[in-house]
Amino acid sequence: MEFDRHDRARSLLKERVAEFIRLEANTNPLITVTNVAVSPNYQHVTVLFTTIPDSGEADALIFLKRKGTELRQYLKKNARLKFIPDIRFEVDYGERHRQHIDKITQDIEKKDQ
Repeated sequence: MEFDRHDRARSLLKERVAEFIRLEANTNPLITVTNVAVSPNYQHVTVLFTTIPDSGEADALIFLKRKGTELRQYLKKNARLKFIPDIRFEVDYGERHRQHIDKITQDIEKKDQ
C-alpha cells in the first residue's frame, strides 16, 4: 500500500513538473522530464530531464533552477500534496547513454543488412 502511495506521488509530480515546464519554458531547447525520484519521506524530489539538442542542457538546468520557487507555487496550486517537496534538477545522463546505445545498435543493424 505504501508503494502505491509513493508511486502515485511520483507520477503526479512528474506530470505536474512536465506541465509547468511546457507552460513556462521556451522550446529551444526542448526540455523533457524523463523521471522523478521522490525521497521516502516525500520531502525531497529529484527531477531528471533531457534536452533536444543536447547542447541545451546547461541552459535548461539554469532555467529550471531559476524557476524552482515558481514551480513550488505551481505545485501548491495544482497538485494535491500534503507537503510541497524541495526540488532538485539533474540531467538524465542514463537516458542520454541509452539513446546513444540505441543509435549505435541501429547503425550496426544497417551495416549487417
